Amino acid sequence: MRSIETDRRLLSAMRDCGTDPRVGGAARALSLSGEHAALWLAAGLTGAVADCERRAAWLRATALIGTAHLVSMGVKRVVRRPRPRLTARLPLVHTAGRHSFPSSHASSAAAAAVAFGALRPAGRRLVTPLAAAMCVSRLVVGVHYPTDVAAGALLGGVTAGLGAKWMRGAHVRSL
Repeated sequence: MRSIETDRRLLSAMRDCGTDPRVGGAARALSLSGEHAALWLAAGLTGAVADCERRAAWLRATALIGTAHLVSMGVKRVVRRPRPRLTARLPLVHTAGRHSFPSSHASSAAAAAVAFGALRPAGRRLVTPLAAAMCVSRLVVGVHYPTDVAAGALLGGVTAGLGAKWMRGAHVRSL
């Protein structure tokens, strides 16, 4: 029971950060861009178009992100944890579904950080902080508990990590 209360307190503190219009606006923008993994899928497809030499690897990285997102949605349907309801604050965004565990935004963001980082190590400086911000945004907008985000990030990171060798193999074969 103690962990549930800690989860609620952390969420409440993070949601309070969203009362600053700049923080709330940034969190809303991140949340909207991450809906159904759109930001990450678009980035992967853009990479595939721009980097012809590694097109197959970019497409596989994008597939890993999509897979992580779909797996998280499947877990949501099994677990069925209701979204948080804070009495003092309403959520800053509407959600596509009623269930919160795990965070699909966090799953796709972590998968993108791992997959794109394995493909372009120099890109980690951009993708990793953006993925972390995406994860935090879900708390600031008030639609996920911290454990939802942590589980989603773990699921996405593991999914992409398991597929990283497969993804990089596409680059080797295309040379």
